Amino acid sequence: MSRLVLGMSLLVCLLLAQPSWATEPIPVKVVVLSMFEHGEVIGDRPGEFQFWVERVPLDQQFDFPLAPFPLRYHASGVLGVCIGGGVANAAATVMALGLDPRFDLSSSYWLISGIAGGDPQDTTLGSAVWAQNVVDGDLLYEIDGREIPSHWPYGMVPLGGEYPAQTPEDLETGWTLDNIHIPLNSELAQWAYQQTRLLKIEDSLPLQRARAPYIGYAAAQAPPMVMMGDTLSASTYWHGTLLNGWANDWVALYAGEAANFVTSNMEDSGTLTSIKRLDGVGQADMNRVMVLRTVSNFTLPPRGQSAAWSATAEYAGNGVPALEAAYQVGKVVVDQLLENWQDYRYKPPAPDTSPVAQ
Repeated sequence: MSRLVLGMSLLVCLLLAQPSWATEPIPVKVVVLSMFEHGEVIGDRPGEFQFWVERVPLDQQFDFPLAPFPLRYHASGVLGVCIGGGVANAAATVMALGLDPRFDLSSSYWLISGIAGGDPQDTTLGSAVWAQNVVDGDLLYEIDGREIPSHWPYGMVPLGGEYPAQTPEDLETGWTLDNIHIPLNSELAQWAYQQTRLLKIEDSLPLQRARAPYIGYAAAQAPPMVMMGDTLSASTYWHGTLLNGWANDWVALYAGEAANFVTSNMEDSGTLTSIKRLDGVGQADMNRVMVLRTVSNFTLPPRGQSAAWSATAEYAGNGVPALEAAYQVGKVVVDQLLENWQDYRYKPPAPDTSPVAQ
């Protein structure tokens, strides 16, 4: 272990006022990461953390002053964390957790479970989407929309570039960063999808009313479902038809032509950058990370409405259908990991490739 990691571990230990030699580290089987909460973590309006705390239940609490809320734990081996909104909060909290000497996360599975915007060209409200690729949408040059050259499709330009990228060759600008595209374990994502694809997500009246104006978007008109699709991470809460076009281009450019932008989130690039760093020193395993995002709102307005109106419109059902889907779909995978821990402790599961499973 490097001197930096040892030093940070000691700092975390001192901040938590619990010496690392007091007890053996708790072996965690699954870490569930949520991003935000309304008020308390139990008994009030739910955010992403509350259903996990109340229903698993995560009934044991650990003080964790380096995050917005204390950690919550269940004796089966599930550790729940509310990391905070935005890339910076996510990166800071996950790194602090990974260096916390109270927990052994070396064999842990990580489930990011939260709500997201959804591209109405590909998905609908309440759907649960498993990602194979996470692409950062903050690390770029941006020009105000009022100053974009008339021949440009949008004002987003790759770092080091001179114009919006349209082909992979346009990304070869001489410099970039290594955490714009973070690929996930594709086989693990497909396995998670297989475990949950037949799960029926409730289609409620609020969802039906909210999607009804999206005439001409066949995917948006459908009831919610479990599906696969890639996610764009940006602390900027972007919105609108033109930026939705950029998001589709950006994900395919960085993650490859097979990638497809389906959901937008505000944290995952920070979360995964920290886990990737922790993986490098044996404190985590990037091959055990899953990203599940459920659609609370669309990333562009219906025809006849402005992007400004749509960006601030109330989420369907006050966001509760997407929160429910995040818990219900995610819990199926958590239960599968726990029930088959004797196998999955040593090797991540892979999808069943038999014709019956397809």
